[in-house]
Amino acid sequence: MNIFERGFMYLARHGFLNWMPDRPYLEICYKIHIGKKLNLKNPKSFNEKLQWLKLYDRKPEYTKMVDKYEVKKYVADRIGEEYIIPTIGVWDKVEDIDFDKLPDQFVLKCTHDSGGLVICKDKSTLDIDEAKKKLKHFYNRKYFYLHREWPYKNVKPRIIAEKFMVDESGTELKDYKFFCFDGEPKALFIATDRGIDTRFDFYDMEFNHMDFTNGHKNSDKTIKKPEGFDEMVRLSKILSKGMPHVRVDFYDINGKVYFGEITFYHWSGFVPFEPEKYDKMFGEWINLPQKTD
Repeated sequence: MNIFERGFMYLARHGFLNWMPDRPYLEICYKIHIGKKLNLKNPKSFNEKLQWLKLYDRKPEYTKMVDKYEVKKYVADRIGEEYIIPTIGVWDKVEDIDFDKLPDQFVLKCTHDSGGLVICKDKSTLDIDEAKKKLKHFYNRKYFYLHREWPYKNVKPRIIAEKFMVDESGTELKDYKFFCFDGEPKALFIATDRGIDTRFDFYDMEFNHMDFTNGHKNSDKTIKKPEGFDEMVRLSKILSKGMPHVRVDFYDINGKVYFGEITFYHWSGFVPFEPEKYDKMFGEWINLPQKTD
């Protein structure tokens, strides 16, 4: 990044550009991160089309779908309560959390944000003050203004606690993230070694490894097709129906499938594909709707 780009991103991260209209803001961010001018009149690539969708595909139900508390009922109504990770508690403020009443293992997250987690594997060793500090940081962050992901703009800030879960590895919970287009999953990636040395491996729907990277390196280990793969495919079709593009995430715990989250803008459309041809290939799968804004 040059001096202007570094300065722009510093101001953006600290909320000094919240006043800026969405379109010019996204045009500058796209140029900084992707290195190209953003074409909103005739977008072709996946990352370009995600910026278009941020601006022009704005449906009220999207807000509920990114709210980490409200989405559970939304998803349960469509595929069943058995796919939902149990909620232990929900609070309006960090100060309301009674850590004494939480179990020995749990996960805390803010409902209106993305990425901020407190994962507790053993409460006896948890630094509660540090956990509160981290949660307050993400609670006070207005995530919408950072990447202009419209669905997050009106989500009510809360904190939820969920049951801590691990998969067959006994140490982690791999994510299976399906890229869906008008109700049809076309590809997925598996996230492994989260919090250690995160790796992303992309697969087609026949579970053939796709030879590209996006954000993280590929894993150097063989990943087996999960027991619940076909079920995840079926569920992703239900949850993505009627939307030009959405990513639906799941976990597989010894063949038992759990819903993770719904993501409208993978990497917010600001991370290049290497090689670039895959950005264009994913982009061809998105049929842009009529503008709603």
